[in-house]
Amino acid sequence: MANSKSELLYGLHDRPPVPAAILAALQHMLASFVGIITPTLIIGGVLGLGAEIPYLISMALIVSGVGTFIQAKKIGPIGSGMVALQGTSFAFLGSILAAGFIAKGKGGGPDEILSLIFGVCFLGAFIEIFLSQFLHKLKTFVNPLVTGIVITTIGFYLIKVGMTDLAGGFKAPNFGSLENLALGGGVLLLIIILNQSRNPVIRAGAIFFGMIAGMIAAYMMGKVDFSKLATMEWFVLPMPFKYGFSFDIQAFIPVALIYLVTVIESAGDLTATSMVSRQPISGPVYDARIKGGVLADGVNSMIAAIFNTFPNTTFSQNNGVIQLTGIASRYVAFWVAGMLFLLGLFPIIGGIFQQLPKPVLGGATLVMFGTIAAAGIRILATLDLDRRTMLIMAVSFGLGLGVAMVPDLLKQMPKMIQNIFGSAVTMAGLSAILLNTLLPQTENDEEVDPVVTES
Repeated sequence: MANSKSELLYGLHDRPPVPAAILAALQHMLASFVGIITPTLIIGGVLGLGAEIPYLISMALIVSGVGTFIQAKKIGPIGSGMVALQGTSFAFLGSILAAGFIAKGKGGGPDEILSLIFGVCFLGAFIEIFLSQFLHKLKTFVNPLVTGIVITTIGFYLIKVGMTDLAGGFKAPNFGSLENLALGGGVLLLIIILNQSRNPVIRAGAIFFGMIAGMIAAYMMGKVDFSKLATMEWFVLPMPFKYGFSFDIQAFIPVALIYLVTVIESAGDLTATSMVSRQPISGPVYDARIKGGVLADGVNSMIAAIFNTFPNTTFSQNNGVIQLTGIASRYVAFWVAGMLFLLGLFPIIGGIFQQLPKPVLGGATLVMFGTIAAAGIRILATLDLDRRTMLIMAVSFGLGLGVAMVPDLLKQMPKMIQNIFGSAVTMAGLSAILLNTLLPQTENDEEVDPVVTES
């Protein structure tokens, strides 16, 4: 068991009892499940992929399971050795849709569209793999200031997603209705109450119990419909490059640029995971974890393209689960990996979780996304907040959150500019890197690297 000072019930290398491990794994899976399948639903719907969507969802879950195992197991130099869940990245949505429209514009059907998307995503993954080997030389990119800004921005940005779900979901006809707010708010309140329990099982299962209670309440309110399950396949198998492989330089460039950004985002997520797991966030141990984690990120995105799904990245929301449950054991990730893999093989099981009402999900994710922002603030608080650091933070947050609050800001710009700089995380991260590189650092303005000892 981790010591009391760490506030963890189980540390990184502890082995929780099987019931506790399964309970924690269920919460990680529930927290990430919708995030894993949503990009596929969006891409499939916009590009008119129709009948291919269920298969693509299954592949997304299977690859997320494999990727999570690689991250936690740490195979050779590949992996962080932490509970760093892998899932389909939202950052690539714009560039993937752009690639899909290129294929569609040439008269291509679903096979041609997916062939081009997976082709450029496969080759783009090598950019992240390559950069992962030089992270130790890229202190301008990966340091507490930049990663703290990126993590905080991720948390603030995701809070909007959680609150939108709590109110009923994007464009819901009853958005903001009293029953939605009561359902989501009830789940949030229950999680807060259960998280204060001195019973480690109740505390560790706060999110899961809150979601199950919300699901039961939603069912009684008539918000859960299992009739769609009858039309779903019962079993599917992965098939490498099922749709073929093709390439287009115009489609490749936007995807390649997002892979550059993903390096920064993944480094930030992994730093947050290190922090909530009470691991170092500076020094050789930390550097090795980030290098291995970003390398695994790239390798997993390559595997994703091979097995017909979209690029993977580390998921931020699972850091919130670690903090709320107090379980940072990497062995929990093995259970999560197995669950995701099985969900992919048996789509009918995943279909049940797809019925989780948005307000229930929003009530749970809102507090988790808030803890991500808090983790970023905690990293920034370890720095010497001098004049230069404050200026970099102010400009980065201003630009990053600014484009999120005013989405039409870049409406007159070319699509590529919109796709790259229209993301709050991208804008904040690139701003922090640019300013950290260009602004002179005087002797009185030196950064103080935080040191967190292993618990």
